[in-house]
Amino acid sequence: MVLETLNPMHYNITSLVPDTMPVATVPILILMCFLFLIWNHEETSSIPGPGYCLGIGPLISHGRFLWMGVGNACNYYNKTYGDFVRVWISGEETFIISK
Repeated sequence: MVLETLNPMHYNITSLVPDTMPVATVPILILMCFLFLIWNHEETSSIPGPGYCLGIGPLISHGRFLWMGVGNACNYYNKTYGDFVRVWISGEETFIISK
């Protein structure tokens, strides 16, 4: 009798989850997606440069400056985006102006 109660195959998993669970999760998931979209919404900048993209853009930008050095990274961004570029260095928005 004790072994039967400890056997996980003895229980039906669908009987443990209430029927209201799927009904309640759909509005919660929709609300979470809506809040996620609002949180990630940002005004598009008129200054060219790598995108923010959930914080990945600043990490890539900062990593490029560490890896390539300031001069080579500036040359790369100027070739890619033009003479006036917005990048992130150490999490701060930085403008590169060159000609």
